[in-house]
Amino acid sequence: MNALSENEIHEKLKEFEGWEYYENAIHTSLEFQNFKDAFSIMTRIAFEAEAMEHHPDWSNVYNTLHISLSTHDAGGVTDKDFKLAEIVDSLVS
Repeated sequence: MNALSENEIHEKLKEFEGWEYYENAIHTSLEFQNFKDAFSIMTRIAFEAEAMEHHPDWSNVYNTLHISLSTHDAGGVTDKDFKLAEIVDSLVS
């Protein structure tokens, strides 16, 4: 899978609310009511990511989840990252 150009990434991001491109990855932060809700969504995302064999860089502090997606093998953002971002958005909504 090839990395997308910066222009391609910015075009695709128009379809994703709350996601930004910087430092060669797409990023979002999600805030939940409490730690349990944040951790629950992390677990659901983890199962989807494992099925895709594509794993996010992420961190969790209490009720906030920070996610960064980049395809390390391709050296940048690919369609695979946008597919996982789409899954994240669908699980959160």
